[in-house]
Amino acid sequence: MSDKKTKLEEIKEHIDKLDLKEEEKSDSFKRIEEWYKEEGTIEELYAELAQISEKLKEYLAEIGLI
Repeated sequence: MSDKKTKLEEIKEHIDKLDLKEEEKSDSFKRIEEWYKEEGTIEELYAELAQISEKLKEYLAEIGLI
């Protein structure tokens, strides 16, 4: 598995553990998969995920991604 895919799986695992609504989790996973298929930049992915939920934005900042 590529490093990029491994990192995305790690992010998905963390998102699943966050106290988010199921809709927010589902939207996050969907955006991750779409981003991976489109081969976007990591910054684009983080910007999209940060728009979904304040908790998700805080998580991304906490792990140093934004």
